[in-house]
Amino acid sequence: MNCKNCNAEVNSRFCPDCGQPTSLKRIDGHYILHEIEHVLHFERGILYTIRELVVNPGQNIRNYFSENRSRLIKPIIFIIITSLIYSLITSFFHIEEGYVKFEGEEIKSTTPVRIFKWIQAHYGYANIIIGLFITLWLKLFFRNSSYNMFELLILLCFVMGVGMLIFALFSLLQGLTKINLMSIGGIVGVGYCSWAIGNFFGKEKIFNYIKAFFAYILGFATFTFTAILLGFLIDAVVKH
Repeated sequence: MNCKNCNAEVNSRFCPDCGQPTSLKRIDGHYILHEIEHVLHFERGILYTIRELVVNPGQNIRNYFSENRSRLIKPIIFIIITSLIYSLITSFFHIEEGYVKFEGEEIKSTTPVRIFKWIQAHYGYANIIIGLFITLWLKLFFRNSSYNMFELLILLCFVMGVGMLIFALFSLLQGLTKINLMSIGGIVGVGYCSWAIGNFFGKEKIFNYIKAFFAYILGFATFTFTAILLGFLIDAVVKH
């Protein structure tokens, strides 16, 4: 028979070219439990990834680039899952302001408001876009490093993913205690991101942490400014 995935000839249970099984098991309760177990497994799962990124983010991410890409969960999936966890907690406890309050009296145009509402409703995708802006500043501040833009973006997916979990934790505590803790969570989250990025570029140099902090802040500010400017430009084009 031929493989249903790559059409190669198959004489065993698995395709010799792509590894696809010749027959797939029916999806049942055992399959669902196995998938959940696979994601949460402490080895090569999200819990293991979180632990490694909290304990030694720089070394583990460098290892992901150059040695082993199976130990940590995929970075894009990681930031989307962690952003979803944050969104679910803030939605459950009706914490409207989020870790950054985008809407306000200073934004009068309808389109910028809609843009920021989309961001608040899609943190997973928005964080990847924000990461692109932070990446530009990291490339500028650490221009002597050998890492390219794509590697820096993957770095930010890991780091910002843990940052989202920190925001989620403080959201949970705020929801349970009714005490406003989001501002503290924001400080801790930004502090972790700055520390983790600096640790990645070299934990011995204090200046790396300073550059990481300003790259993060400037990247976030540049993203916010660009989103507002885009909204005003769209409104101007529509009106004319």
